[in-house]
Formats: sequence, C-alpha cells, structure tokens
Amino acid sequence: MPLAFARDRPAAGSLWSTLGGLLAPPLCWSCNGPARRGEPLCHSCRGSLHRLAPEPVWLSFVRAWAPVAYSGAARDLVGALKFRGATGAADAMAAQIAANAPPGWFDGVTLVPVPLHPSRLRSRGYNQAAAIAEALGWRTDAEVLDCLVRGGAAVTQVGRHRAERRARPVGAIRVHGSQLPSRVVLVDDVVTTGATLAACRAALVAAGSLDVAAVAFARTLGR
Repeated sequence: MPLAFARDRPAAGSLWSTLGGLLAPPLCWSCNGPARRGEPLCHSCRGSLHRLAPEPVWLSFVRAWAPVAYSGAARDLVGALKFRGATGAADAMAAQIAANAPPGWFDGVTLVPVPLHPSRLRSRGYNQAAAIAEALGWRTDAEVLDCLVRGGAAVTQVGRHRAERRARPVGAIRVHGSQLPSRVVLVDDVVTTGATLAACRAALVAAGSLDVAAVAFARTLGR
C-alpha cells in the first residue's frame, strides 16, 4: 500500500507487528530521524531546503519555475517519491509549489503531468508527476488533464550528462485526445535542462495549445 507522507514501518502480517507499525514514529526521508506524522521531512531538513527565487527561468525555451533546488533533502524526498513508494510526499511537494509560486501562475490554466514511460509506469505503479499534479490541482483549484504519452526506448535520465539530455530527451512525446486547453502548465518532480519539457511543449503546441509553461518541485542548478 502506498506510504503517505512519512515513512511508517510496514506491518508484517501479525497483530503485534501491525500495532508496532501504528505506534512507531514516522521517520524523515532525508536524515532518517523522527518527523511529525503527516510530514515527509523533519523540521531540520525542511529548514535546510535551498529556496529558489520566485521568478521563473527559461529552460530550453520553456518558462519554468520550482520552489527549491534539487539538492540535499529535496533530492532525498524526490528519490523517496520516485523509487521508494512515498506517494504521499507528492502533497508536500504540491504544498511548496502552491504556496510559493509566482502570483497568478495557476489562474485559468490546466495542469498536465509530464508522462512516464509505460514500462516504468508498470513497474512503479504510478507516475510521480501525475501524483504531484493531482495534489496541486486540489490546492489551486486547477483542472488536471493527463493527456501526454511517452514512447520510444525506456532509458533513464539519471546519470546522463546535461549536454546529452538537451540533445536527446528520453522517449517521444505525443498528445492523447483532441480537445486541449489554450493555457497549460506542465508538472514534474524535477527539471534539469528542460529538454523533456520542451518535447512536451512541442507536442501540446502542435495539438493546439497556445501558452505552455512548467512547474516542478525542484530544479537542478547550473553546473
């Protein structure tokens, strides 16, 4: 069963282990120390997040914004969401995005999650970008439309050089459906070079969208 926000210890099937899982304190996904129930990070790790400026940046011709840098506790939290089943962390990420976004960023827009390759979706069981988008839609009262599909080879972006990411984003992006909104904000967990965002934007614009921007929980700073 997906974990919500903090890392509760899993039950082992017996009554005693179930009670132990309920009584055990939640743990921080970054430092492994105690955290408040309902919070994926402890107070200290939340305070260590590298906050970014409220102004958006341009990445591969896409206007993008994220509240924190992809480092330290933010990197650990993204890893927990992507690889360790901490789906509840998506709401904490959405809360950071909604509370700190540039004024009017979500007015009259439709949120579109960046797609996950079908093979990864099958193995992971969920798209982390879609989880963030759903939580963000609830917090901002914005519509969520999961209309992008990724094809091609299922190659991970992890470990690829920035120049390689720019030159060849992983997978081909296409639009599923015919009626698209004119104003779209793409949603992802992390943005690096913006190559994937650019591929998503190109597909949306070709299908009729006029204004495409992007948000993410974290952004990799230039190296």
